[in-house]
Amino acid sequence: MIVLGVILLLIGLVAGISILWTIGIVLVVIGAILWILGAVGHAVGGRRHYW
Repeated sequence: MIVLGVILLLIGLVAGISILWTIGIVLVVIGAILWILGAVGHAVGGRRHYW
């Protein structure tokens, strides 16, 4: 999810499409939150690890 967010950020930046930029930021933030929760041992979506 983080990689997809970064890709959308880059495409939005190069193409000048602000909606891709916004979606990319949201995906990066959500991906980082899920990664941190999985790393500290909290079950995310019924899984012990999120990757």
